[in-house]
Amino acid sequence: MSDHYSYSLPANSQLTTVSANRCFDGEQHYYSHQSTATKTPMTFSIYLPDEALAGHRCPAVLYLSGLTCNADNVTHKAHFQQKCSELGMIFIAPDTSPRSDADTGIDVPNDERYFVGQGASYYVDATCAPWSDNFNMQSYIVDELYDLLRAEFAISSIGVMGHSMGGHGALLLGFKFPSKFVSVSALSPVCAASESAWGQAAYTEYFGEDKTVWKEFDGAHTIETVGQQYSSILVDQGAADEFLADGQLQTPKLQQACERVKQPLTLRYQAGHDHSYYFIQTVINDHIEHHWRMAQLS
Repeated sequence: MSDHYSYSLPANSQLTTVSANRCFDGEQHYYSHQSTATKTPMTFSIYLPDEALAGHRCPAVLYLSGLTCNADNVTHKAHFQQKCSELGMIFIAPDTSPRSDADTGIDVPNDERYFVGQGASYYVDATCAPWSDNFNMQSYIVDELYDLLRAEFAISSIGVMGHSMGGHGALLLGFKFPSKFVSVSALSPVCAASESAWGQAAYTEYFGEDKTVWKEFDGAHTIETVGQQYSSILVDQGAADEFLADGQLQTPKLQQACERVKQPLTLRYQAGHDHSYYFIQTVINDHIEHHWRMAQLS
């Protein structure tokens, strides 16, 4: 395998290359850019199969990570690159939130609880101070980053998936903005954020006490509101997931919402599996294939 990379950014690119490594028949890249939505530098990883490196348009999947994670976790631990190389699929992993940056002196608000603040954006646009200045991750994902990816890379279509808090983000954004995405899937998602202790703590900070606003940023409630949007969505849930057992994920609420609006859902409870990246490694190839198939139909 070669240790060089061939992809060159356009001359007027808004991106800065952080790293690039040959991986199977493609390259794993990291980029940074200055975000107008979050008012901070943001970083994302992107796997580019050789077809994309050669300028051919390829389907892409946007992966939203969970609480405490950044772009590194899925890129280093999920082992998606080989399947993406085989199918000619682009895989993009943005960060989970804006972050303070010592180099530029940017100070982003944070919280000592791991399920609120940096690493815990829930992919929403906060309306309450001090969060509203920077925590505009819905706008960042579906507007700024989406348009940037389309402009900079050879992408034919984009699907959205995620794990845990990122699974919530995939369900929420996929159904709020179906014109942007051709497919949706999730791994152990927070299905009803407004009814989980994690989501309630975060939403109190980001939106205040008005629970009607919380519902607008709840995946299951959004599906019930907008109705069927996709021919099929895929969700995998570890049956031994500790966060399922303690009520953080609310998976039955997703099933009920899909049944009520006749949204086709393949929901698989995987025996013996927990919430970890070992579970993600086990099922991620099925999700990549799901997004690839949906892209062929779009």
